[in-house]
Amino acid sequence: MSTLKRFVSYYRYEWKLFLLDMVCACLIAGMDLVFPIVTRVFMKELIPNRQLRLMLIYIGVLVLMYGLRLVLQYIVDYWGHIVGVRMEYRMRKDLFSHLQTMDFKFFDNTRVGHLMSRIVNDLRDVSELAHHGPEDVFIASLMLIGSFLYLVNINVQLTLIVFLFVPFIAWYAISMRTKMSEAFRKERERIAEVNADLENSLSGMRVAKSYTNEDYERDRFDSANVNFKEAREHAYKRMAEYTSGLNFLTNLLNVAVLGAGGLYTYHGVIDLADLTAYLMFISFFLQPIRRLTAFTQQYQQGMSGFSRFVELMEIEPEIVDSPDAIELGDVRGHISLRNVSFSYHEKSPVLHDVNLEIEPGKTIALVGPSGGGKTTLCHLIPRFYDVTDGAIYIDDQDIKDVQLYSLRKNIGLVQQDVFLFTGSIRDNILYGDPNATDEEIIQAAKSADIHDFVMSLPERYDTYVGERGVMLSGGQKQRISIARAFLKNPPILILDEATSSLDNVTELIIQESLNKLSEGRTTLIIAHRLSTIKNADEIIVLEQGRIVERGSHTELMETGGTYAQLYKSQFHINDVA
Repeated sequence: MSTLKRFVSYYRYEWKLFLLDMVCACLIAGMDLVFPIVTRVFMKELIPNRQLRLMLIYIGVLVLMYGLRLVLQYIVDYWGHIVGVRMEYRMRKDLFSHLQTMDFKFFDNTRVGHLMSRIVNDLRDVSELAHHGPEDVFIASLMLIGSFLYLVNINVQLTLIVFLFVPFIAWYAISMRTKMSEAFRKERERIAEVNADLENSLSGMRVAKSYTNEDYERDRFDSANVNFKEAREHAYKRMAEYTSGLNFLTNLLNVAVLGAGGLYTYHGVIDLADLTAYLMFISFFLQPIRRLTAFTQQYQQGMSGFSRFVELMEIEPEIVDSPDAIELGDVRGHISLRNVSFSYHEKSPVLHDVNLEIEPGKTIALVGPSGGGKTTLCHLIPRFYDVTDGAIYIDDQDIKDVQLYSLRKNIGLVQQDVFLFTGSIRDNILYGDPNATDEEIIQAAKSADIHDFVMSLPERYDTYVGERGVMLSGGQKQRISIARAFLKNPPILILDEATSSLDNVTELIIQESLNKLSEGRTTLIIAHRLSTIKNADEIIVLEQGRIVERGSHTELMETGGTYAQLYKSQFHINDVA
């Protein structure tokens, strides 16, 4: 009931159109009941009494009525569907907005294809349910009541026979409802798996081709596709059992009425005109039953998707603003990590009791073996994850007491794995500040040493970069990401191995841009190429989640510890190369 209540709540945004739809549907239902009534009048009175004038008047009224019905039907078919479309749009909008609030941990544990399926496929039947659901129930109820009253007026005994079938029809529909609901829910889960495998395979298409694993990808996708096919076949099997069984019961009802009506006519209980009108009304009586049948099927399909929508909407992010969170303004860039420990899983600690003071405007380098916790530490500062123990302060303000938006607004992040959005170069630079002017975009590009390259392109800043920037080189993508950071202009900067995947020549060019970007900012640099951080104010060596050394490049080389070994090992390898 809570899911249904949530579904109904979306009607409040379109209540005027919904009310118009229901009024028009009500008038259509009333008009549909008129024709068999008029038919009975024709057969019992007008035709036997040869009342031609009244027949013409009735026919004229029916023509006008059906002209009005044409208009009403157009409103129901168009504006009624608009109600459903707008509700689906609002649900999809709400779900996407909700996903924007989720933390990194959620996305770490959820496949993108599953989320895409929730946003797109799970809500595809909601539009039809939103339109036809209330309409079908309301019209069916009116037609059942109206038909019943008129049928009783014609013959009580026949009407009792008709309504003896109603409990059996209702019992069958209810008994099949749970099975059909479960089948369609399983179908939703299977299509989500297909989407997840599809997204994964298409994103890794270049890797698959380079390893000649096309057949492996086909087999893997086909496995998920077969599961979806079987789930869909099972869902339609349940639906077929449901619809065919109900059609059988309604056909039996027709036969029963025809047989009983024939006997009553034979014995003179009712005349032929009443039987004809009765049989016509039975077809109208069966219409609402068929509407309810269609509604039940549609309800299961629509609500199975909507329930998965609700399931996702009810997942709360773990990292949220505290009730009295304040805005972080006028940031100087003083960062303090006090007894910080962190683990992704309880049994696998990544950081142990880390203490670190970073003065405003200073550059701190984090080095050490892979898996030592360098990236994790940097991800804790903008609260992508929350510390397990200890606290992180910016300008003596605990970041847990700061609004997330204002915290992250003051932190810039340039990563090794650059993500460019599908679109133009301008769009990707503009991501640093959506309100920036063209002059500011160009200045940011110049600072990142990418402007001259952009101007050499036929479309210049409107050049399409392809999926994830595939049409650009690694160095070009990196410089665009640096231009993005220049445009954001944050007081705190995190450089996460920003040049480690580049060749030496490109690295030198990028390094110059990064040096300009770091000027006047508190900067944390994660680096494997130790030559890039020799001039850092302080170098922190992390090993197995603990700070094992700290100092300047000269000081650490003199001690001959872990850093010195890493540095000598790296440059020995370079010399050999």
